[in-house]
Amino acid sequence: MGPFLSIGDFSRATHLTVKTLRHYHDVGLLEPADIDPASGYRRYTTGQIPAAQVIRRFRELGMPLEEIRTVMAAPDVDTRNRHIAAHLDRLEAELGRTQRAVASLRDLLAPGEADAAPDITLRAVPAVPAAAITETVAMADGAAWMQGALGELYASVAGQGLAQTGPAGGMFTDAVFTEHHGETTIFVPCEGPVRPLGRVRPAEVPAAEFAVIEHAGPPIESDRAYGALAAYVERHALAVQGPIREYYLVGQRDTAEVARWRTEVCWPVFRVGA
Repeated sequence: MGPFLSIGDFSRATHLTVKTLRHYHDVGLLEPADIDPASGYRRYTTGQIPAAQVIRRFRELGMPLEEIRTVMAAPDVDTRNRHIAAHLDRLEAELGRTQRAVASLRDLLAPGEADAAPDITLRAVPAVPAAAITETVAMADGAAWMQGALGELYASVAGQGLAQTGPAGGMFTDAVFTEHHGETTIFVPCEGPVRPLGRVRPAEVPAAEFAVIEHAGPPIESDRAYGALAAYVERHALAVQGPIREYYLVGQRDTAEVARWRTEVCWPVFRVGA
């Protein structure tokens, strides 16, 4: 087992505070090799130093203690590495979101950028049949829910042998924005009768007239596009009631590079057509 180290010496050896080591013992993450029955002092071995260093690195990477415990208790190397890889994937995704947020903020703060005229078009959209999923969704869950719904819709359309006739899209009631919890419909336009399957139902996406702007990046980060559309519609006195609509031109299904994703954001307006 090797010579024992006092908790103080083990703290100096691992750069983990005594308080942290006591907490890791309490939660069953890093238990002392020995507890003196008379004094209650915790003692560790030099053989525990590598495990403590690994735990410290995981905490520096923001891994929750419960997840670290799962990794440390993994029965084999492959299982352990899968847990670690999953956490690293989440870190990379979070880093990407942070980098995009920083870039967006720099753009907002850059002199003259806010005054640049956005590329907004007016468009009349006909009614089309579609396969659709409609549920009441919290905005915090929106991105994950949308990707799940799209996957189910694409699978259902393909499985039923239907021809997709346009890009997938979404329709969002006012409550989605005003209360961050409201009815959301995700749809895939297609030809042929849609048989109800799971959450998928046949639907008709109604005709509407829109002011349209294209957003680059994940749909959840499209607030600047929404702001530009709102200003344009108000400036031209075009606003009418109706759900906001999005069309997903390029998304997760097409590329893993979120910077290449493209979404059309569509704000309902009055009298686009002649």
